[in-house]
Amino acid sequence: MEKEHTLFSNQDLKRLIVPLIFEQALAITVGMADTIMISNAGEAAVSGVSLVDMFNNLIISVFAALATGGAVVTSQLLGAKKKDEACRSIMQLIVSSLFLTALLTAFCIIARHGIVSVFFGSIEKDVFDNATLYLLISALSFPFLSVYNSCAAIFRSMNDSKTTLKVSMVMNLINVVGNFIGVFILKAGVVGVAVPSLISRAFAGITLYILLQNRSLELHILKEKFKINFKTIKRIFYIGIPSGIENGIFQLGRVIVVSIISGFGTVQIAANGVANSLDAMGIIGGQAMNLAMITVIGRCVGAGKADEVRYYTKKLMLITYGLNTMFNGVLLIGLHWILKLYGLSYEATHLAFILVAIHSSFAMLLWPMSFTFPNMLRACNDVTYTMGISIFSMFVFRIGLSLIIAKMFGLGAIGVWIAMVVDWVFRVSLFVARYVSKKWIVMGHME
Repeated sequence: MEKEHTLFSNQDLKRLIVPLIFEQALAITVGMADTIMISNAGEAAVSGVSLVDMFNNLIISVFAALATGGAVVTSQLLGAKKKDEACRSIMQLIVSSLFLTALLTAFCIIARHGIVSVFFGSIEKDVFDNATLYLLISALSFPFLSVYNSCAAIFRSMNDSKTTLKVSMVMNLINVVGNFIGVFILKAGVVGVAVPSLISRAFAGITLYILLQNRSLELHILKEKFKINFKTIKRIFYIGIPSGIENGIFQLGRVIVVSIISGFGTVQIAANGVANSLDAMGIIGGQAMNLAMITVIGRCVGAGKADEVRYYTKKLMLITYGLNTMFNGVLLIGLHWILKLYGLSYEATHLAFILVAIHSSFAMLLWPMSFTFPNMLRACNDVTYTMGISIFSMFVFRIGLSLIIAKMFGLGAIGVWIAMVVDWVFRVSLFVARYVSKKWIVMGHME
């Protein structure tokens, strides 16, 4: 007779996963709407915003990694039925994240001119001025974004992603409406784009923080004097810092890859940009499952049950493959008509079609094991292994092999995307080997 698995019912998983899918879809569609509106603010403004957003994505990925560390720790504590300790970990996460964010914010404000110069070299003066102004206002939103990510991670640890979805919907609405007013009505250029982001992030961070003070929640902020608990902070950083380094290197690698493609001309740059935006649609389900994996497996690890980890890993991976196949399948079916919306030249449209076809076809097979599966290892405290593999693979395959195939063989952007698939194959083989070795059981201190 098969053993009954009771940590998460099918209804529990549905309640966690469905809002996460909508939240990811919302972020992507709003991002596209923002891009369309920003393009009306003038070439200097859109250039400055797009350049700084590359840097911002790097910073935001670090915040997300720290939140992941907090989610793993609180999920494990809940699994171990240490509710009071889990509640105390909330402020440890928020305060430690805010401390690091404050340092980072101060650095970005003081060194904004140097940051833009180092990252983007000699650019035109009006683009440089717009970029530094956008970075200044963006940096002011970092503390609010840090609080939002930390609090959202806590809600997900409680298996409550519906609350974060509702707050995210309002946050994105404020951002979109604010951008419309700032760009089209006030004609405020970069300021009209940056200030709504600041306001929306402030709203989201403050709102989730206030909601977490509700004592009826399974996890809530305790009404007691805050004391630094270095043991808890160390546990959070043990997960968060390697993940932050991994995410940061990944984003940096993407910037380098874009710079490689930029050497092949306007057609390739345009096709690559459109393909990247469409590929994000194909992995909406996978990105949602990345977050779900942390919550579910973290709870199993806290309970000290390796068999539950195996069971829910297999179950969540099957769901991920199903979602990934569905989203990428729909994208491939409608790709010909979707690309017509972008108004690209025939050459750019044709190339974008090839790039998306490469990504979506192989993503159905390899993406879940490359990106969702490693979160199972992270939830088992096996973070340095995933970091090492990801960084090695990024430099050797995403960057090194891209240079060889794209430049030496003259395949351009197609060569870069072939190297991406090789990167996925390498990751999958080593992550599967790690799972088979069972070292994650020791890392998670499970039986």
